[in-house]
Amino acid sequence: MSLKLPFSIRQIAFGLSAALSIAGTAMADDHRATRVPLLPQYQQECSGCHVAYPPGMLPAASWQRLMNNLPRHYGTDASLDAATVKKIDTWLAANAGTYKRVREVPPDDRITRSAWFIRKHDEVSASTWKLPAVKSAANCSACHPRADQGAFNEHDIRIPR
Repeated sequence: MSLKLPFSIRQIAFGLSAALSIAGTAMADDHRATRVPLLPQYQQECSGCHVAYPPGMLPAASWQRLMNNLPRHYGTDASLDAATVKKIDTWLAANAGTYKRVREVPPDDRITRSAWFIRKHDEVSASTWKLPAVKSAANCSACHPRADQGAFNEHDIRIPR
């Protein structure tokens, strides 16, 4: 007796292939945040004090609040001329994070207080954050040698001693 399947093996294989392709695209979109080339003005202005974070690490609403509050940027006056603010603000809005993990606005618009950041760094001990070479969770370059290029691959991490 022969069992009649509703789909052929070829149809099942095609469907599985399509599903894997869609999942791969979704994963690529999830990492899009670190692949957008940085706007030169953004990199120049922001990297003077900290790594110029990839725009996809925060939702557009967070970037907008940060850009509207530059005179009081986490305790520092980071004011810029109106034309530079407009250019950076437009670029950040166009490249802000839209994928699932970034849609949630983190407390105080801090990347380091976002749920995804905390999950990704849950194995980092409190003493590591206090190392002289690290100082804070915002110092991405301390452990991610290519953070300035938007590269945060787990395989490239070097924790200072």
